[in-house]
Amino acid sequence: MLDLVIKNGRTIDNRPIEIGIKAEKIAIVAEEITELSQSLFDAKEAIISAGWIDSHVHCYEKMSLYYDFPDEIGIKKGVTTVIDAGTAGEKNIEDFYQISKNAKTNVLAMMNISESGIVHQDELADLSKINEEKNLDRIDQLPDFIVGIKARISKTVVGNNGVIPLKMAKQLQRKANHLPLMVHIGSAPPTLDEVLELLEAGDIVTHCYNGKPNGILDEKGQLKSFVIDAYKRGVLFDIGHGTDSFNFKVGKKAIQEAFLCQTISTDIYHRNRENGPVYDLATTMEKALYLGIDKQEVLKMVTENPAKNFHLDSKGQLEVGKDADLTLFKFEDAEKVLIDSNGNEVTITQQIHPIAAVVGGEVHVIEEE
Repeated sequence: MLDLVIKNGRTIDNRPIEIGIKAEKIAIVAEEITELSQSLFDAKEAIISAGWIDSHVHCYEKMSLYYDFPDEIGIKKGVTTVIDAGTAGEKNIEDFYQISKNAKTNVLAMMNISESGIVHQDELADLSKINEEKNLDRIDQLPDFIVGIKARISKTVVGNNGVIPLKMAKQLQRKANHLPLMVHIGSAPPTLDEVLELLEAGDIVTHCYNGKPNGILDEKGQLKSFVIDAYKRGVLFDIGHGTDSFNFKVGKKAIQEAFLCQTISTDIYHRNRENGPVYDLATTMEKALYLGIDKQEVLKMVTENPAKNFHLDSKGQLEVGKDADLTLFKFEDAEKVLIDSNGNEVTITQQIHPIAAVVGGEVHVIEEE
C-alpha cells in the first residue's frame, strides 16, 4: 500500500499526472493511479512538478546582516529545498546545520570561505580569516549539508584584495573534490573579466543579469566577448535576483542573444522578501518568463538544473526513486506589477500561484495571504 497518492494533477504541458509516494520516495508516476493508499490529496488540476529548489538564499536566522527563516522562504512559498549561499563560514556553519533541522523545508548550504560568513559586508577583505585546513575539516564533517562553497568577489567584499580570495576559493575547491563553487559578482575592482578568467566549467556565477557597470553588458549594451567565451566553456550563470542584482533590460538583452541562465534563484532574505523587490521564488520565475524564457525552461531552472549543478541526485525530477519533494502550482490570469532591482516596472498578465509544497511525502498547503 502506498503512503500517499496525489490525484488529478497536470504536467507543465497539460497532460494528466498522478504521483504515488511510499517511504518518502516517489513510487509511481502515471496518468492515473488505482493502487490503494493510506491518504489522498486532490491537486484539483494544479500543475505538479518536482519540488522547487531555490539555489541562492540567506536563511541562517542568527545572523544580523542577511538572514531569514527557512520555512518563510521555503514551504510557505512552494519551495521544497533552499540552498543558503554563504551566510555562514566554518566557525558557525555547524550551528546553522543544527538549527536547520527544525525546518520543514529541506535546507542545504554553501559554506563561505571566510570563517564566520557574512557577519560584515567585507568578509573577504581580511585574508587571515580564510583558513583552508579548517574549511576542509568542516566540509568533511558535514558532507550532507555543505553542498558547495561561496565566494563574494566584488569591491565592497574583497576590499583591496582583488581576485586573491577567488584564487584561494579555487584552491580549496580542488582539494575538496571539486565541490561546486558559486561566485558573487558586483562592483569593480576586480573587473568581471578578471573573475571569469579564473572560472571553469561547472563554476556558478550569480547575479548574472545585474545592471551594474561591471556586469555582462558593455557601454553600448552588448554582451561582452569574454562573457560569451565563459558561457561557451561551461561556466554556469544564475539569476540571484537580490535587492541590487537584477535588471529587466540586461536580462532581456541576454535572452535575445541566447545567453540563458541555467538557474533561477532569489538571493532572498527577510528585508527583500518583506519589502521587495524579490518577495519569493514564484515572483522571480514570473520575471524570467517576462524576459522571454519559456515555461518548461523556467521550471527546469528551479528543479532539474539546480539539482544537477549541486549534485543533488535524489532531487529535481519526477521520477520513481527520487525524493518525494513536489510543488503544486497554477498559472492564473491576472495583472501584476513586477519591479526589478533598479526600480523599473513592468506589468504581466499571468501569475504563478503555488498551491502546496510536498517535502518527503508530507503535504504543506499554502495559505492565502
